Amino acid sequence: MTRNQTTTTGYKVFYLLLLMAFVMPGSITAQREPIKLKYFGAAGWEITDGKIKVLVDPYLTRIKLGTGPSISPDDERATVARGDIFVSDTLLIDSLITDADFILVHHSHFDHLADVPYIARITGAKVVGTETTCNILRAYGIPDEQLYPVKGGEDYQFESFSVRVIPSIHSALNAKHYIDNRTYSEVPKAPLKVSEFIEGGSLMFLARFANHDVLTMGSMNFVERELLGIETDILIAGVNRSQLGLYKYDERLLKVTNNPKIIIPTHWDNFRVPYSFSQKEIVEQKLFPFRDHVKQLSPETKVIFPEHLGTIVIE
Repeated sequence: MTRNQTTTTGYKVFYLLLLMAFVMPGSITAQREPIKLKYFGAAGWEITDGKIKVLVDPYLTRIKLGTGPSISPDDERATVARGDIFVSDTLLIDSLITDADFILVHHSHFDHLADVPYIARITGAKVVGTETTCNILRAYGIPDEQLYPVKGGEDYQFESFSVRVIPSIHSALNAKHYIDNRTYSEVPKAPLKVSEFIEGGSLMFLARFANHDVLTMGSMNFVERELLGIETDILIAGVNRSQLGLYKYDERLLKVTNNPKIIIPTHWDNFRVPYSFSQKEIVEQKLFPFRDHVKQLSPETKVIFPEHLGTIVIE
């Protein structure tokens, strides 16, 4: 074999190996990891891309709030009143959450924050939330090193993950008579009663993972101007009930978020009962009409219904 033939053969081998690196499983080229979203109910999520694990409003205890529906007689947990001390179901939490890197908290109501003190303690996760959220966590002994107090407008880069904090507003409850300007500017006394988990201001988050951006909502409302120019491929959207009476909610939300490829409804379920209770009626009443309306407004957008403790995998 001549020197030129040897050189040519060497080039062929090099390019063959290079091609194999791009197309063969387990090659030197990193494979695109899917993102996995597990639904805890209410506005709670576990989101991971294999490198980073983020919890959003992780509320799992699902107390049987006194204003909720009738409770099955074979369920031993007592109905809880708003004036009662909140107690986390630590056995349930331990069975479902073992680790986390970050916890994002939209606002400080019990169905968003009440389980976070325990989860932050057992995981050591960093918590991003309002001043009220952070002061409640301080009351439960969570150190400042784990807390990132924000008010909206921040855009933080962490290792393998970044998050933009977006000012927002709460759902229009009580026939649009709801507003709560209370905050905890100082650390309250723990343990807190259910009613002492005040809103303390509301946020949204744009969580940027390696291959996907996830825009999260913790309520059925938003500040339109704060979402202008934001691009996302996955929107975790609060599903607005007709009785809340917001003007063209679906239309405005889809338009300002530029018709995301995927929408996953959140905070649509009855979170005042345990996981064992059926949500079938609520799915039919809320999610079916929402999906049908989105299909009319944005035919290319896919609406995926989450199930309690089920995982949605998106490539």
